[in-house]
Amino acid sequence: MKLTFLGTGAGKPSKMRNVSGFALDMVENYGYAFLFDCGEGTQHQIMYTNLKLSHIKCIFITHLHGDHIYGLPGLLGTRSFENQKDPLTVYGPKGIKTFLDTVLEVSGTHLTYPLEVVEVNSGDVFHFDRFTIEVALLEHVVPSFGYRLVETSPESLDADKLKELGIPPGPIYGRLKNRETVVVDGKVLSGEDFLLPPKVRRIVTICGDTRKCAVSVQLARDATVLVHEATHMVDEAEKAYKYFHSTSKDAATVAIEAGVKSLVLNHTSSRYFDGGAELLEEARAIFPKTYIAKDLAEFRVKDEGAEPDIL
Repeated sequence: MKLTFLGTGAGKPSKMRNVSGFALDMVENYGYAFLFDCGEGTQHQIMYTNLKLSHIKCIFITHLHGDHIYGLPGLLGTRSFENQKDPLTVYGPKGIKTFLDTVLEVSGTHLTYPLEVVEVNSGDVFHFDRFTIEVALLEHVVPSFGYRLVETSPESLDADKLKELGIPPGPIYGRLKNRETVVVDGKVLSGEDFLLPPKVRRIVTICGDTRKCAVSVQLARDATVLVHEATHMVDEAEKAYKYFHSTSKDAATVAIEAGVKSLVLNHTSSRYFDGGAELLEEARAIFPKTYIAKDLAEFRVKDEGAEPDIL
């Protein structure tokens, strides 16, 4: 599992940073990837990575500002030009369906694959294979949602419990793990009674555009990696608050309060020509295991936290 950042800038593209979009690449584990936001030029950025449009199973939109959605119609259209047949689901705030329906109709874009658009609400939970995605409303000038992905380990068999009953390892273990009911020495055993509950493995929290708020802390609780916007440096805290954004200090404080393992700063203003080195320094003074995302940077999501692959 890895994070691939396609655009890390705030508001408008610059020479160093494209506008918002990044992927959670789970192709190695599950055979697909999720895309979070899709600003203008996102599909072009994907060409410089190992990702393919065919890998993208779902797209999660944090909010409907243009720098987060203007690349979406083009990406959907290109997927059709490639004659993709696999279904795609887009999740986002109320209005995302109207936006897509209108653009696709006016442009005469025909999709070669089933497209489902789900308008999310705070408190929604979506289930995929061995993980869930929780949705929560953050604090921004328009409705902006954060997403919390919780991965669990596979269910395992309680072998100790079976051995206590005098049942040695063998084919019967496999049948019980498959939830079958078996009879051993006249005893009826149900697989459901011998399965241990899944354990939480990795948690990835995405906080798009938002002020620091209690919800962001709750959403990031115990996360393996928190991706949090850091549009401004601390000396612009008043401006950040006024426009419903966060500073580097805000993001680092969320990480501390939530007890996360690692923090990746994202969505930084184009005024920081040094790549955000000062933003990173401010955040690390509070939360040392902080990184700053750059376009096309990749971070492995390991059990102990994020680890940069390409900087």
